Amino acid sequence: MGLGNLSTRQKVALAMTVPTSFVLLYLLFRRRSQGAKQLGNVTGRGAEMNQIQNEDGQKLKNNGDVVNKSSPEDTEKHDAKCLPEQRVTETVSQKPIQRKSDVAAEIKKTLKERIMIMDGGMGTMIQGHKFDEAAFRGEEFKDHSKPLKGNNDLLSLTKPETIYQIHKDYLEAGADFVETNTFSGTSIAQADYAMEHLAYRLNKCSAELARRAVDDVTRETGVKRYVAGALGPTNRTLSISPSVEQPEYRNITFDELVKAYQEQARGLLDGGSDILMVETIFDTLNSKAALYAIQELFETDYQEVPVFVSGTIVDKSGRTLSGQTGDAFVVSVSHARPICLGLNCALGATEMRPFIENIGLNTSAYVLCYPNAGLPNTFGDYDETPEMMAGHLSGFARDGLVNIVGGCCGTTPTHIKAIAEAVRPFKPRIPPADIHPEAMMLSGLEPMIVGKHTLFVNIGERCNVAGSRKFAKLITNGQYEEALSIAKAQVEAGAQVLDINMDEGMLDGVKAMTKFVNLVSSEPDICKVPLCIDSSKFAVIEAGLKCTQGKCIVNSISLKEGEEDFLKKAQTIKRHGAAVVVMAFDETGQATESDRKVEICTRSYNLLVHKVGFNPNDIIFDPNILTIATGMEEHNEYGINFIEATKMIKSTLPGARISGGLSNLSFSFRGKGVIREAMHSVFLYHAIKAGMDMGIVNAGALPLYDDIDPKLLRLCEDLLWNKDPEATEKLLEFAETVGKGGKKATEDLSWRNESVESRLAHSLVKGIDKFVVEDTEEARQNTDLYPRPLNVIEGPLMKGMSVVGDLFGAGKMFLPQVIKSARVMKKAVGHLLPFLEKEKQERREQALLDGIVLEEDDAGSGTVVIATVKGDVHDIGKNIVAVVLGCNNYKVIDLGVMTPCDKILQTAIEQKADIVGLSGLITPSLDEMIHVAKEMERLGFKLPLLIGGATTSKTHTAVKIAPCYSQPTIHVLDASKSVVVCSSLMDEGQKEELMEDINEEYDEIREEHYDSLKVCKHSLMVWEPMHPVFIFDG
Repeated sequence: MGLGNLSTRQKVALAMTVPTSFVLLYLLFRRRSQGAKQLGNVTGRGAEMNQIQNEDGQKLKNNGDVVNKSSPEDTEKHDAKCLPEQRVTETVSQKPIQRKSDVAAEIKKTLKERIMIMDGGMGTMIQGHKFDEAAFRGEEFKDHSKPLKGNNDLLSLTKPETIYQIHKDYLEAGADFVETNTFSGTSIAQADYAMEHLAYRLNKCSAELARRAVDDVTRETGVKRYVAGALGPTNRTLSISPSVEQPEYRNITFDELVKAYQEQARGLLDGGSDILMVETIFDTLNSKAALYAIQELFETDYQEVPVFVSGTIVDKSGRTLSGQTGDAFVVSVSHARPICLGLNCALGATEMRPFIENIGLNTSAYVLCYPNAGLPNTFGDYDETPEMMAGHLSGFARDGLVNIVGGCCGTTPTHIKAIAEAVRPFKPRIPPADIHPEAMMLSGLEPMIVGKHTLFVNIGERCNVAGSRKFAKLITNGQYEEALSIAKAQVEAGAQVLDINMDEGMLDGVKAMTKFVNLVSSEPDICKVPLCIDSSKFAVIEAGLKCTQGKCIVNSISLKEGEEDFLKKAQTIKRHGAAVVVMAFDETGQATESDRKVEICTRSYNLLVHKVGFNPNDIIFDPNILTIATGMEEHNEYGINFIEATKMIKSTLPGARISGGLSNLSFSFRGKGVIREAMHSVFLYHAIKAGMDMGIVNAGALPLYDDIDPKLLRLCEDLLWNKDPEATEKLLEFAETVGKGGKKATEDLSWRNESVESRLAHSLVKGIDKFVVEDTEEARQNTDLYPRPLNVIEGPLMKGMSVVGDLFGAGKMFLPQVIKSARVMKKAVGHLLPFLEKEKQERREQALLDGIVLEEDDAGSGTVVIATVKGDVHDIGKNIVAVVLGCNNYKVIDLGVMTPCDKILQTAIEQKADIVGLSGLITPSLDEMIHVAKEMERLGFKLPLLIGGATTSKTHTAVKIAPCYSQPTIHVLDASKSVVVCSSLMDEGQKEELMEDINEEYDEIREEHYDSLKVCKHSLMVWEPMHPVFIFDG
C-alpha cells in the first residue's frame, strides 16, 4: 500500500496540514498508488492498469500462468456474503484471539533461507474494477449521508469477495505476505466519510478476508503465507503545523493517534493478522504513536506478534516529509524492535536504491523494500512493466541489500510474479549482529552516535527557565518565537543536544513544553539535533516526548518515590523510545558520597536492564554534581566524589553513560562569570578523563584549560581536589579583583604586540575574530615571506589550526571552541579569496599573451570532486583544501556538506573527475567513508579516493578504508600537503613511486595493528596490500 491509498478528500486534508513551503508535498500527491484520481470515474493509472490486466489476462490464460481473477463479473455474486448479522459489533471488548508463538521464529527462519515476497498495490487492483458510488455503498450504506466512493477500506464490507480475490491473486503470484485492506483504517481517516464508528469492524473484517485467502493458498500450495495487518500514516501529521501563521499548532494530538491506532490494531489482531505493519511513514512521530499503541497492547491484552516498519522517502533528498534522514528515521523507530524495517512508496526502485542501502547499513533488522512501479508520469500513471521492475529489484537482491521485496503504487500480481522469479536465485541479506554495539543512538532530523570514541557531548543549557533569566523572561511573557533564537544560538555555538526545561511556578509546564517543542520542530536548524526533555514533573516530560519525532533524552527519573514509580516511568520512556538520565536519588534522599552514588546507580541499572528491558546504552547516570566552595567543610569533596563515582560506574555498569548539570558546581559564585567558567573548565578537564560523557553546559562559554589565569587555575585545582582548607577564601579574594559580572575589568591586549604570525595563531586558538582580517592583510602584504596569498593560508593560518587540533585531541578544547576557531579561519580565508581570484585571472591573461587559451572551466592540473560526507556538517578543512587546490590550477567541484554517496559518485562521473575527496569531522563520518570506498569498488571506479577529517588517521585509512577499494587510497595530514599528493597522483611517473611507498607503509601499519590485537597470521592475510586512499585533514 502507499500514499495513493488515501482518497482525494484525505489528500486535500493532509495538504492543508502542511505549510506551503513544503514543496515535497507536491511529490506526495504525485506519487499516487492505490487511489489516484479517485473522484468521478476512475481514470489515469487505474484505467491503464485495468487495460494491462485485460491484455495480460488473455495472454496469460493462453500460457497457463497467473491471471487476475478478481474481475467484477467473477465476484459480483459473492459480495453479498459479508452480511451485517455476520459481522462483529463496533465495540472493542472482544476477547483477544490467541496467536501462535512461533510465527516470528518461522518468519526469521525463512528470511535466513531466501528473499521473501510482499504483495503489490491493493488500490491499483481496486481501480481496475471501476467501482461506482453504488458499489462502494452496497446495500448496508445506501442511505449514508456522505459520498463513499474512494473509501477503499469500506470495500472489505461491501465487496468482500473482490478483496479476498485480490489477496488470493497476489498469493498465487508468489507473495508470502498480503497486507490487509486497511491503509486508511483508523477512525481519524474514516472520519472524512463519517464512518469513524466502523473502524474496529473494518479492520477485523479486512483481516479475516486476508486470513481466509492466506489459509486457502497455504493449504493449496503447502507453503506457509502470512497476513500483515496494515496501519497507514493517516491524513494528519504530528510534526508539521497545518497553519503557516501558527507553526506551533497541531490538528491532532499524540494521545488521539495512539487511541486510534490501538483500536485499529485490536481489529487487525482479532481478525487474524500474523504481523502488524506500520507503513508509508512520512512523519516519524505518527509512526511512534502507532508503535506506542502496539507496545501498550502487547504489555496488556495481546500476545506479541512481529512488527514491520516501513518509511517513505519523499524525493531524492533522502528525507521523509517531516525532514528526517533515513538513518535518523531508523534510530527513531528501532526501540520497537521491528523484525523488518525498510521503505515503500514515493519512489521507484532505481531512485530508492541508495536509500534502501542506507537503511541496511544502519539496522540489524531485516530489510524490506516495496517501491512503486517507477516514478509517476505527467498523468500520474506508472510506466514500469513487470520485467523492468523485476530487473531493478533483482539487482538489489544480487547485491545483498534486501530480505523482503514487493510492490507498491502501480504494481499488480503480474509484477509480483516477475519480481518473485527474478530474486529467487539470490541469497538474502545477512543482517549484522549489531550496528553500533557500544554506542548510544540519538536523533533529531539527523542521527547522533555517542560511542566510545566520541568526545564530550555538550548539552546546551540555555533553553531552561530555571537556568537562563533571558529565556525565562521570554517564555513567561509569551514570546516563544523570540525564545527560539536562544535555541538556535546554542546549536550554532556547538550544542550537540538541546536541553529544554519549563519548570517555573507561574507556567503551565505541560502547555509550555508542548508549544515550545512544536516550535522547535518547525525550525530545521534547531531540531536537527536531539532534544533533552528536562523536568522534575513527569507530566511535563511526557508532553515533550509526545512532540518529538527523534530519539531524545529524558532528564530525569530517580528512585526517590520508590521502585514502583520508577519502573512505571521507565516503561513509559522506553515505549517512547527515549534514552534516560537517572539521578543518584533513592527513597532516603540524595547521594553525596561516592559509594552511595554507585550503590543507587547500580540498583537503578539492574531495574532498568533486567525488569524494564532497557538497552544499557540508553542509560545515563547523573551522580549529582553538587556545589563546592560553600564554606561548609562537608561540601569540600563533592567534586572529588562525583569524579570517583564516575570511574566506578563506568567500570562496573557496561554501556552506561555519565552526565551532569555543570552550573551546580559553581553556584556559590553566582554573578562571577570568570570564576564560574574557570571552575567548570577545570572540573570538566578531570571529569572527562574519569569517564564523564556529556554535560548540560553553556556551549561556547568555556575557557580553554590552558588559557585560565595561572593563579585562578591553581585556585580552582586546589578547590576541586580539596588540597587547601583556605581555597574558598582565596578564591573569594581573587573574585574581588575582577570587574562587575565576574569579567575582567580590562581586556588584556598584550598579545597584539607580538608578531603577525603569533597574533594570527592567538586569534585562531582563542576564537577571536575582531582582528583577524587586519592581521591576515598585514601578512599578505609581506611579500618577502608570503609571495602569494596562498602562502598565508599554508603558513601562519594552517599553523594556528594545527595548534587547535592538538588542543582538541588532548581534551583541552571542546567542540564549541573548535567551531569558533573554524569560523575565525573561515573569515581569514574569506578575506584572501578576492586576491586569489585576481591572481588566477592574471594567470589567464598571461597565458593568453603567450598564445594559450584557458577555458573558464578548464581543469588545468586536474579535476577534484570533494565533499563532506553524509551525516557531517563540518566543512572548514574541506574548504581550505578547495582553496589550496584551486590556487594550484586544479578545477575543484565542492559539493558542500551532508553529501550522500550516490551524489558524490554521480558528480565524479559527470565531471570526469581525476580524484575524489571526502571530508568529515565526527566519528560516524569514518563509517560513511568506508561505505563510499566500497561503492566505488562495486561500481568499478579507477580514481584515487581522497578522504579526510579531524577524526581520520593513517592507521584507520590503512586498516579500515584502503582494503575496501583497489585504487589509490592516501591519508594526507593537512591541507598544505594536498597539492603535493595530488600532483604526484596526476603524474604517472611519480604516481608509481608514491604508490610503492604508501603500500609499503600501509602494510607495516596493518601488521602493527593486528600484532597489537594478537591476531593470528592467517587473519592478516585478509588484508591484502592495496593501493592507498587519500584523506584530507578536515
